[in-house]
Amino acid sequence: MNIKFFAPRWGSESISWKDFFPKAKIAGYDGIEFGIPFDFPISTMDEIWNLAAQHDMLLIPQHYDTYKADFSKHFDAYCAWLEKLKPYNAIKIDSQTGKDFFNFDQNYSLIRAAEKFTQETGVAIYHETHRNKFLFAAHIAKEYLEKIPSLQITLDISHWVCVAESFLEDQPNAVNLAIERTEHLHARVGYTEGPQVPDPRMGEWQQALQAHLVWWDKIAERKRVKDEVFTITPEFGPFPYMVRLPDTGAPISNQWDVNVYMMNLLRERYS
Repeated sequence: MNIKFFAPRWGSESISWKDFFPKAKIAGYDGIEFGIPFDFPISTMDEIWNLAAQHDMLLIPQHYDTYKADFSKHFDAYCAWLEKLKPYNAIKIDSQTGKDFFNFDQNYSLIRAAEKFTQETGVAIYHETHRNKFLFAAHIAKEYLEKIPSLQITLDISHWVCVAESFLEDQPNAVNLAIERTEHLHARVGYTEGPQVPDPRMGEWQQALQAHLVWWDKIAERKRVKDEVFTITPEFGPFPYMVRLPDTGAPISNQWDVNVYMMNLLRERYS
């Protein structure tokens, strides 16, 4: 098994791309995962891909910026985003796809659009288990995974923990099916009342951390048995995911340090 770690651009937008690439490289990351909004300039995309080549780093673009409630407009916008990415090669794409209130056929149309993109470009798209999107909860994801055998995902199970207000003890079949279809991992730790613990290094959050490690270990073992590449993005985010101190507004912990900690923890665990 070959593990590749990706630095999240999320939370570091104030740093220029020119400075961000060497920072991530020095920290030990193999690549960068970054969101591409609709108004992202082509010149910036060209800069990112050129810098990735210069620093010998991999890229995972992320789709998140389709919010339209009208399905027809949503579908057109999603297809336009995919069209924008066609000239750019990537190891894979993470997609926060659809809406939680779209029906099955509507969300399936978006999945088919992503499959068409993969057929045309050779770049796989993995749909993220994210609140507000079509894979927002474990029991809903189970239905999609059972009905669509080709569906593969980015597992960010912190969202499901938050949605279910539990560590999913009563949904083992849904979780195990998701683990079998996971091709990219967002390594963030959620808890029963939120999608991100303030700091996974602290003793009070060890129960949550251990629950997530059990799930992640199963993915790692599957990848090891199949001798496949395992891509991981530690994705602890900035405010409002990161709690702030009420008196100063300062973050309760350092986002960059927490993500580097998670990368090093998993690298040692799976080496």
